[in-house]
Amino acid sequence: MTAITLLTGPVAPLPGSDRLSGIAKRPVDLPLHLGPEGFAGDEQADRRVHGGVEKAVHHYPRDHYPEWRADLGMLALLDAPGAFGENISALGLTEATVAVGDIFRLGAALVQVSQGRQPCWKLSQRFGVPDMARRVQESGRTGWYYRVLEPGEVAPGDAITLVDRLAPEWTLRRLWHALYVDRLNRQELQGIAALDLLAEGWRKYAVRRLESGRVEDWSPRLNGRLEGGA
Repeated sequence: MTAITLLTGPVAPLPGSDRLSGIAKRPVDLPLHLGPEGFAGDEQADRRVHGGVEKAVHHYPRDHYPEWRADLGMLALLDAPGAFGENISALGLTEATVAVGDIFRLGAALVQVSQGRQPCWKLSQRFGVPDMARRVQESGRTGWYYRVLEPGEVAPGDAITLVDRLAPEWTLRRLWHALYVDRLNRQELQGIAALDLLAEGWRKYAVRRLESGRVEDWSPRLNGRLEGGA
């Protein structure tokens, strides 16, 4: 059990750009309704690749902020939660301990871990660090998404409490390692392809690699040659 900071944000231009994003999240001080596609008042610029039922809530561990300050220096952006576009900031839950399919009580709502976060070029633009998206991917400090099993009201300071674990062996760290480090391990890919608790889009990565023997090209997502990201 750990208390949360709750964050939302509107769509706005990215720093130094006319391209829009909902990545800038700010803490709220009132309860919000959490529905199947996210918090009331929260926005995403490109609904093709952001938001939706499998990415209704973005959780980024507060635990990672000291590590990023050590890597990047004392950036003002890292002084408070919200730097990574997260809706939920909390201490004590990380990719090493949270698994796909984990179910949490979040205020009056019930949520389930659906997939890891795939960083995109908008993080680089937000931080002013050209390779920030790639740094996030390579570090494994990515955060994750929840799907909403039961809508409900969530307030700042509410507890996020583990209710059930359906696939505890499939931690987000293990999933990240299979997709980004040991990328053509057939046994791991077969396990991911069969992991029904994982969002379908992520299972398809594993299926395509098994069929093709190749890893997909990440450069458009990481470098911004195409608008999008996840």
